[in-house]
Amino acid sequence: MTRTFDPIELEICWQSLIATVNEQARALQRSAFSPIVREAGDLANAVFDRRGRMVAQAVTGTPGHINSLAMAVSNILEEYPIDSLEPGDVLITNDPYKTAGQLLDVTVLVPAWRNGELIALFGSTIHHTDVGGYGIGAGGRDVFEEGLWIPIVKLMKNGERNEDVWKFILSNVRQPDHMAGDLHAQIASGEVGAQRLSTLCDRHDLDDIEDLSDEIVTRSEAATRAGIKELTSGRYEASALLDLADGSEITIQCALIVDADTGTITVDYTGTSPASRWGINVVKNYTHAYTTFAIRSVLSPDIPNNYGSLAPIELIAPEGSIVNAQPPQPGTARHVVGMFLPNALLKALAQVRPDGAMAEGSGAVWTMQVSGNHDDGSPFITAMFTYAGGVGARATKPGLNACSYPTGVAAVPIEVVEASAPIRFSTKALREGSGGAGAQTGGLGQTIEFSVDTTREWELNAVTSRLAHAPKGIFGGEAGETGSFLVNGEPVRTQARITLQPDDVVTLRLPGGGGYGEPVAAGGANG
Repeated sequence: MTRTFDPIELEICWQSLIATVNEQARALQRSAFSPIVREAGDLANAVFDRRGRMVAQAVTGTPGHINSLAMAVSNILEEYPIDSLEPGDVLITNDPYKTAGQLLDVTVLVPAWRNGELIALFGSTIHHTDVGGYGIGAGGRDVFEEGLWIPIVKLMKNGERNEDVWKFILSNVRQPDHMAGDLHAQIASGEVGAQRLSTLCDRHDLDDIEDLSDEIVTRSEAATRAGIKELTSGRYEASALLDLADGSEITIQCALIVDADTGTITVDYTGTSPASRWGINVVKNYTHAYTTFAIRSVLSPDIPNNYGSLAPIELIAPEGSIVNAQPPQPGTARHVVGMFLPNALLKALAQVRPDGAMAEGSGAVWTMQVSGNHDDGSPFITAMFTYAGGVGARATKPGLNACSYPTGVAAVPIEVVEASAPIRFSTKALREGSGGAGAQTGGLGQTIEFSVDTTREWELNAVTSRLAHAPKGIFGGEAGETGSFLVNGEPVRTQARITLQPDDVVTLRLPGGGGYGEPVAAGGANG
């Protein structure tokens, strides 16, 4: 018999679900080895019903991870259907084309059991420090050069380690202790979620969460469609231009197709640049993740993010384009393009909802990974550390300074980075005047300068963008400043890993955001 929920009980159950996945995320961050997870929150946690539908997500995490995870679980369950799983089983994969688009992002799925029946699945995706291969840069020539590909397999079987799988994984990474620690953290966080869900079911006399899931998903979808039905039907087109360190350019072309009758939005990326030879290609899951995030942040930010609220947003991403990577196209630095997508989408949305519009921002975070050898010959490798430029201005507020929109990842504190490797920072400051002028000014970029204390050569994997084309303003606002990536004062002109000398100094100047509206008279500018 179908269980019904009155509004009060439904709200209590919903808040309990949110608390459950938030505790899952906190457990993962507390126990993770990777600083990018522990300090920066580069992760995703969510609970799924037996049908593989995301019911609730933790508030901690990034849109690229969480919305990719929402799509990934159905792919995982195609290979391991619910009825094939047994208590104590745990699934793992980093298949980039079925999950989050890069081999460094590993997804772990922990089933939750009640009275011998599987009632839910707790999923997590985190950025691991190392999976062998090329590292965090964009220089891999294909996916096989980028690192270890873990197919969808059982990491745990009946509560015991699947030793052959563990051996394959840990034998192919540079820091097996870190890899094992992060995997155990993912497993443990899923078990925390399962325990809390069992308590929720006890309190509300639930045998499973299927009826609760139906109620949440149905209401979320209906609310999202209702918001879309308030818009004017039509086709709204926009584009944005992204440039890379080697001088290459990428055009993101999108059409926002609103069907107010059905409450559906289709985003069509036909006309977008073809796939790149660099590892910046984006899989469809990741394109879907940042597409849905940008649309929902403007149209329905208060509606829970789950299977239901994502369902009304459909995607057309032509195969062979840079927004629908196909095997074996590389994609370790897919965030460069994926996080840039909202710059085009927000322009299209401005034609529908101008009060929710935002000028172009710096786009993707700039990522760094340093590796080399200590003076005694022992190796070191940093986890990825990231920096953000300025965010575009909004209708009523200036852009945020050095903020990582559209991702949710924070900057790893420089003290943590310096503790993990012999890196020494000499500058970390906002770039005054880098935000575009306007009725509301764009957010400021920042300047970072560092070197490595070593007597040996060292290597830098750096992924930068927006060095030639500045973030544009909107509705008369002016552009922000472009960025620059320098070594000893000279521009770097490659996306590949570079070898540096002991005394070399790296300078990063991140772009500022564009302004919103015509600049006001001198002395009256905001920000």
